[in-house]
Amino acid sequence: MKLLAKNYLEEEVKRKLSTKDLIMCSIFASIAAILSQISIPLPFTTVPLTMQLFAVALSGLVLGAKRGFISQIIYILIGAVGMPVFAQMTGGLNIMVGPTGGFIIGFPFMVYIIGYFRERFESNIMTVIGLIIGLIIDYLIGTLMFCFITKMTFMQGIMACVAPFVIVDFIKLGLAMVLGNRLIKRVGV
Repeated sequence: MKLLAKNYLEEEVKRKLSTKDLIMCSIFASIAAILSQISIPLPFTTVPLTMQLFAVALSGLVLGAKRGFISQIIYILIGAVGMPVFAQMTGGLNIMVGPTGGFIIGFPFMVYIIGYFRERFESNIMTVIGLIIGLIIDYLIGTLMFCFITKMTFMQGIMACVAPFVIVDFIKLGLAMVLGNRLIKRVGV
């Protein structure tokens, strides 16, 4: 398994990005920016309910590991310089280092895992496993940063940042899977 991952990474580094690849990365960064504005603040947590996760999952499914990763790096960099692309029309480094910044920082890792599973295994079951692992990684990074900043325990962080969102996030992943498969068939990305 380790050798497979190493060979995969070496192949991806050698492959150059075409103009089409760069445009697709930019489009999916824009999709993440647009869908993050669908945001519902919740009274019991500082973490809003957004559609960012849907956009991240869709990026990994459609673009794959490398291009999906790049799309989320673009999204993060645009937000980090102050453009209001994060939830509730926010942007800037203060968001990135704030209580919910860990979830944003986790997006490139999440999308890479999703894309890797889709590209390597070409099985819907393995892709679903990749979606779940990617979500867990994002939850972990986001919750750890939330706990570090708010001085909560890890269990308190899980109750504030993960528990209220798990069911809705699994629905988003399912929708991303359905739409992603259709986009791949129609667009041939």
